[in-house]
Amino acid sequence: QVQLVESGGGSVQSGGSLRLSCAASGYTYSSYCMGWFRQAPGKEREGVAIIDSDGRIAYADSVKGRFTISQDNAKSTLNLQMNSLKPEDTAMYYCAATDRPRYGPDYYLNYGMSDWGKGTLVTISS
Repeated sequence: QVQLVESGGGSVQSGGSLRLSCAASGYTYSSYCMGWFRQAPGKEREGVAIIDSDGRIAYADSVKGRFTISQDNAKSTLNLQMNSLKPEDTAMYYCAATDRPRYGPDYYLNYGMSDWGKGTLVTISS
């Protein structure tokens, strides 16, 4: 059974940093895509950053240069380092994954993935 569990959310002031982590379990294939999505109140869900098993990465334009996605394969953990945070980054952040992906990270950034965590809340105050 696939399971994704996020951690690391919280509240910080504008300009601060947070690191999100996602513990993944239940995947049996070596080919996958994993990533982060977010949804702010009253807004649609948007892709933030995606990484695949070949190390290819896609970022949303709004976070390029500020957020860094990484993975620790030994620990089956996905991380999102978020720096220079802005109030508009406030949202529920979700970890997501798709195994045996047919497309690259850019596709899944725009169209979502098959498995989802329950989310962790990030609040940035001005």
